[in-house]
Amino acid sequence: MKITPIDIAHKSFGKRMMGLDTDEVMDFLQQVAAQMEALIQDRNSLKEALREKELSLMEYKERDQVLKETIATATQMADRLRQDAEREAKLITADANQKAEIITRDSRDSLKRMYQEVNELKRARMQFEANLKALAQAHLSLLEQGEKYMPQMHLQNQNFVNNPNSTGTATGNTRSTNISPLSAE
Repeated sequence: MKITPIDIAHKSFGKRMMGLDTDEVMDFLQQVAAQMEALIQDRNSLKEALREKELSLMEYKERDQVLKETIATATQMADRLRQDAEREAKLITADANQKAEIITRDSRDSLKRMYQEVNELKRARMQFEANLKALAQAHLSLLEQGEKYMPQMHLQNQNFVNNPNSTGTATGNTRSTNISPLSAE
């Protein structure tokens, strides 16, 4: 059975002859009831303080858990972002290297074609010069042979002489401007 301060304050005892002084018992019971009331209030206030502390502790534990989860999530996100950035950087680098390789290869191919074209043009020029020289030499040779084998012609109306210093009526090999040098008299 639970005893409360009210129970103590209103407790009555049976009387006997030569019994206890009732005023003294009542004073003592009042003192015990008052102290018990103070103890109960202290206990209740301590219980309330404990409950508040437990609530605060629970709230702090929840906050701590939320913070831990937030930190873990932020760390995971940072790791993912770093990995994504590294992957993207590798892709960009690979793409840039591939484009640079293509540009370099195209430049080399273009340079190679240009060198080939220059060499072909040089060969064509050399061939043209050789052909032109051969043609000029053939014409000179024909002219020389033509003068060797062609009969000397004596024409009337001689306006020029083979000797350019003479006046035009000298005897010797003369040609007329009116007659073709290939025609014979």
